[in-house]
Amino acid sequence: MADKFEKIGLIGRGRHESSLETVQSLLQLLETRGLDISIEKRLASLLGEATAHITSRDDIGSHCDLVIVVGGDGSMLSAARAMSEHNVPVLGVNRGQLGFLTDISPDDIEVKVAEVLDGRYEKEHRFLLDVAVTRHGETVGRADALNDVVVNSGTSAQMIQFELYIDNTFVYRQHADGLIIATPTGSTAYSLSGGGPIMHPALDAIVVVPMFPQALSSSPIVVAGNSEIRVDIVDSIRIHPPVTCDGQVNMTARPGDSVHIYKKKHELILIHPLEHSFYASCRDKLRWSHSLVE
Repeated sequence: MADKFEKIGLIGRGRHESSLETVQSLLQLLETRGLDISIEKRLASLLGEATAHITSRDDIGSHCDLVIVVGGDGSMLSAARAMSEHNVPVLGVNRGQLGFLTDISPDDIEVKVAEVLDGRYEKEHRFLLDVAVTRHGETVGRADALNDVVVNSGTSAQMIQFELYIDNTFVYRQHADGLIIATPTGSTAYSLSGGGPIMHPALDAIVVVPMFPQALSSSPIVVAGNSEIRVDIVDSIRIHPPVTCDGQVNMTARPGDSVHIYKKKHELILIHPLEHSFYASCRDKLRWSHSLVE
């Protein structure tokens, strides 16, 4: 039996009626157990009255010992970046589509969430990436990412030119639509659609995936998780390429800028039901064969 949780935070977008119904089911379960509940302000405004503290996301992270996120992977990515700073575990209830990070279906809330609250769960650590854009030696933008960092042209059918360095060693100069730098968590997201490999979440590794490179021999590279990656934007290009973190946080680079990517100090603590399997998630989400040999 693992530690039990007493102070629970609820985060979610609640844009659809089905999501609100899921949150209300969670609230009923938590209230029945007499737990200390905090709800993010944005979600609380859609719920009406509830016997819970209404607070900001930062306060939830500092006050709670478990945060439950209702939504899809997008909701989880946003919450994960915030909660990692507070070292608070996160559990996902899936109201999205793929849901690689949100394990529990709404129909299983009463059983699966109850098991987690009773201390029957698995704990997993996922690392994030820190990202900094520098210009003439000074930092002009900073963000973090759980899934991936993408540097691209920002326009369709237009390439950028960049140089890739890993641990200060020159790798290549490339003409491409862009570059994806992904964690194992993000290897089943945008990186996968760009031809990158699926990596088990326990791996301490980063994958670098060129996007439609002009050099047909250019392939994804998997490097150590503690590698420092630098992408120099060649100063002869005429566009200002965006740098996107998890598809949600955007910065703009200029010709001559450098994008620095390295492992973040804080990790995400992800909570799973006991029977969770990464390979089962792949079979389900990626439509792999479900047949088993008897």
